[in-house]
Amino acid sequence: MDKFLVLGGSGFVGTSLCERLVARAQGGGGPITIPTRHPARAKHLQSLPTVRLKQADIFEPGRLVGLLAGHDAVVNLVAILHGSEAEFTRVHVELPSLLADACRASGVDRIVHVSALGAASDAPSRYLRSKAGGEAALRASGLDVTLLRPSVIFGARDRFLNLFARMQRVLPMMPLAGATARFQPVWVADVADAIVRCLDRPSTIGQTYECAGPRQYALRDLVQLAGRWSGHERPVIGLPDGIARLQAGLLEMLPGEPLMSRDNLDSMKVPNVASGRLPGLEQLGIVAATLDSVAPGYLGRG
Repeated sequence: MDKFLVLGGSGFVGTSLCERLVARAQGGGGPITIPTRHPARAKHLQSLPTVRLKQADIFEPGRLVGLLAGHDAVVNLVAILHGSEAEFTRVHVELPSLLADACRASGVDRIVHVSALGAASDAPSRYLRSKAGGEAALRASGLDVTLLRPSVIFGARDRFLNLFARMQRVLPMMPLAGATARFQPVWVADVADAIVRCLDRPSTIGQTYECAGPRQYALRDLVQLAGRWSGHERPVIGLPDGIARLQAGLLEMLPGEPLMSRDNLDSMKVPNVASGRLPGLEQLGIVAATLDSVAPGYLGRG
């Protein structure tokens, strides 16, 4: 009976993963432990029969060792899109290193880690460089590691297409930074299925999988589709690079998480698409869902 620890399990991808892990075991599998600092924000998982919420700060020294005890594998989904160099390093590099140390101390060998397409030590953004740092730490750990690199992930709870749809309900036009940036959106359920299949298949150990949908889009096209499918399509005005960076800098100064940062713009200098040099969803036996077969169903409810 498999027992899984899922870091970041209460988020967008984590929720879909927990649903699939429960379905995989037909409600009778081992416990799925979700550590969270704020259990009230993870109430939506309480209806899943084998999910156990545990109040914990995974960055607290020694905490991961205790959380890992008695589990067979761990999935790391913890990530941030915005932050300083120190924040990216803490979450994307130091946490995977701490996790590897804790796994060795607790006797848990199996890790599935979700990174990002474009992760590279020489990438143009802090986000992508830090993602590469986390991958390197896990590869050097000597543990049974599988890495997944998804493109931008869409689904009913996403903060991507839903955000663009909401903005077009209130704005007369869409001034858009990075309008020509390329993405290969992948459905959250396909990413969750990929994680489950990696957990089930020892042959995936040591592999890195690119998780991408069947079609590439420019960001401008994705914004237009989000507006069209939600019934509020507005003209999209691509911003020149200089104005885009000025806009992003101003957004960074607003309270809360910014809609766009200068580091996001740097990430978009690298096409967020599969390289074709690594195995993908098809090697896991997954036929990736198309964007237009899923997104209109949830955007059209707005």
